[in-house]
Amino acid sequence: MRLSSIKLSGFKSFVDPTNFQVPGQLVGVVGPNGCGKSNIIDAVRWVLGESKASELRGESMQDVIFNGSTHRKPSGRASVELVFDNSMGKAAGQWGQYAEIAVKRTLTRDGTSTYYINSQPVRRRDIQDIFLGTGLGPRAYAIIGQGMIARIIESRPEELRVFLEEAAGVSKYKERRRETENRLSDTRENLLRVEDILRELNANLEKLEAQAAVANRFHQLQADQEEKQKLLWLLRKNEAELEQKRYFREMEEAQNSLEEQTAKLRNVELELEHLRQHHFAVGDRLHTAQGALYQTNSEIGSLEAQIKFVVESRTRLQNQLGTLAAQRDQWLAQAAEYEEQIEEATFNVEELAARAEGAQIAVEAAGERLPELDAAWREAQRKADESRARIMQVQQRIELSSAHQRNASNILNNLASRRERLQQEKNGLAPPDSAQLANLRLQFEEKQQALEEQTMLLEEAGERQEQVETERREAQAALAAESTANAQLEARL
Repeated sequence: MRLSSIKLSGFKSFVDPTNFQVPGQLVGVVGPNGCGKSNIIDAVRWVLGESKASELRGESMQDVIFNGSTHRKPSGRASVELVFDNSMGKAAGQWGQYAEIAVKRTLTRDGTSTYYINSQPVRRRDIQDIFLGTGLGPRAYAIIGQGMIARIIESRPEELRVFLEEAAGVSKYKERRRETENRLSDTRENLLRVEDILRELNANLEKLEAQAAVANRFHQLQADQEEKQKLLWLLRKNEAELEQKRYFREMEEAQNSLEEQTAKLRNVELELEHLRQHHFAVGDRLHTAQGALYQTNSEIGSLEAQIKFVVESRTRLQNQLGTLAAQRDQWLAQAAEYEEQIEEATFNVEELAARAEGAQIAVEAAGERLPELDAAWREAQRKADESRARIMQVQQRIELSSAHQRNASNILNNLASRRERLQQEKNGLAPPDSAQLANLRLQFEEKQQALEEQTMLLEEAGERQEQVETERREAQAALAAESTANAQLEARL
């Protein structure tokens, strides 16, 4: 079995993957100091299972991983692989059938170390078994490092014997013997422990037999209990199934009853909704009617105030008409006096005209009486002006009373129309509440009666207004007659 190549990657100074070919039996690696020649030997010892960092010229095993440089980052893992030519089949064990054997070891920063043989994960001991007795190993004589020869020469006989046995191929058998002896020693110790256990078990055998009997009885009772428990469970299961069926029937009946009650409830809710809508509609109509009634009451109050004003105006007019009638009587008396005076003056003028001879005396008498007649004429003219002014005031008041009467008539017509409309709406409304409806009907009748009374008062006011109008016309006629008499008197003067 011959070494054919060495593959390094991330190991110490070999950061890049590097492959060293070993073409023959004698190969030399030359180079300046620090170029990494010793790192190749360290890599061989490391891949063969070296676990001591000081043997690899380091403080810890992570020192074999490339730690970085000025221009390169540190590597995350180190890997070394030795490829051996086994075309002659000299390798021992199960790997002897392969023509080429590749031994590989990897190490990561977290301390995970893995061994491979032909890319298959193996133990460290499997690699050592392959090279056992060949002189190749992490500290075997086949790898001679610095100070190795001096250490062999200065070694004690026991240490020298190890090298000789390794060279003679005896170390492999001694290792097997050591392993076998260790196994035999372990077996003897196990046998001793087994004998102790047997003695202890024999001492406890009777107790164990009694316990076994109890256990058998327990198992038997437990089996009976399980059987009876199964029967009990079966019985309870049947009862539960019957109870479940009964519950299902009751549930179905309850569900059916619930559906019926739900349907009834929906019908009741629908009817209630209809009644609620009808109630809302009636309430709206009632509110509308109440609003109209309140408005009617307000208008009736306003009309009552107007009627009161008309009545008061009528009273004032009546008082004024009485005053005017008294003045008219006074004016008529004065007019009669004026007529008598005019007749007397006419008689005197005729008498003076007939008596031509006494003209001078008549003229003198007329001249003496002329200032008196002139004063009487002026007084009559003044009273006539006052009568005209008073008649104008009476006429204005009569026109204002006529306007109030027309306004009251329009209000009465509107109230009558509204009363008819309210009566129609009242007939069209559904009876919301008997007590409330009776109260509203009573209020409506009272308002209607008050309206009729106000209507009668307006009619009486109209009649009295006609009387006032007649008296006004009579007063105007009297004034006209008085004006005519005054004109005649003025003409005569």
